[in-house]
Amino acid sequence: MNQRRGGPPRKRGQKPVKEGDVVEVEIVEKSRRGDGVAKVAGFVVFVPNAEVGQRVKVEIVKVGESYAVGKITGV
Repeated sequence: MNQRRGGPPRKRGQKPVKEGDVVEVEIVEKSRRGDGVAKVAGFVVFVPNAEVGQRVKVEIVKVGESYAVGKITGV
């Protein structure tokens, strides 16, 4: 089974978000640095100042090879 938390599996190299996108996510864990961690179609999104269990709207501000960073725009 190739199912990941946060949605259906994605193809290698395909990114489900791009800079400027606004998505609603649920924070599922904390990173080592203390940022909230959400997943969009299995793609990790770090959200500073977010807490586990929060459901927030975030604007994607950076997209890396294996992760993205979003800032909270609404709850």
